[in-house]
Amino acid sequence: MKRFISIALATSFLAAPIYAALPIGAQAPDFTTQATLGGKPFKFALADALKKGPVVLYFYPAAFTPGCTVEAHEFAEATDKFKALGATVIGVSHDDIDKLNKFSVTECRNKFAVASDADQSITKAYDSVMVQKPEYANRTSYVIAQNGKIAYEYTAMDPSKHVENTMAAVEKLQAGKKGS
Repeated sequence: MKRFISIALATSFLAAPIYAALPIGAQAPDFTTQATLGGKPFKFALADALKKGPVVLYFYPAAFTPGCTVEAHEFAEATDKFKALGATVIGVSHDDIDKLNKFSVTECRNKFAVASDADQSITKAYDSVMVQKPEYANRTSYVIAQNGKIAYEYTAMDPSKHVENTMAAVEKLQAGKKGS
């Protein structure tokens, strides 16, 4: 019976979605990396972006894959609203900058930047490594407040709620600033 219970527990543990993410209120790790917007590479620094407002930082497994393409399209459609709220959107993957130059034009529709994290240092710092395939980022979205703290985190491989959830978090964050 003990063996059966042990096997059942181990099986349920393996079947459960396993991910780690930075908790709300944690200090967001600062980073600077090569990014691209509209096919034009530039240096993205989180600290500089936070001077302008909150940052929506989202990790995705790989450019030009089905879920990542859907997510990029949805963020592109919402970018003007994020900007109106004072937020910067940036996507991060392990892809090299040449691939991201194309992705930023076609799938991100020249609306927001995507950044290269070829060595996964940013992905690891944000606890966004995909457990099943550690060479890829997990689909994790963060909203980082101007004070550099994590205000919201959401992890799900299904891309359908990332934009909606981060938009609601930015709206709540900005409404809180107006109320203070």
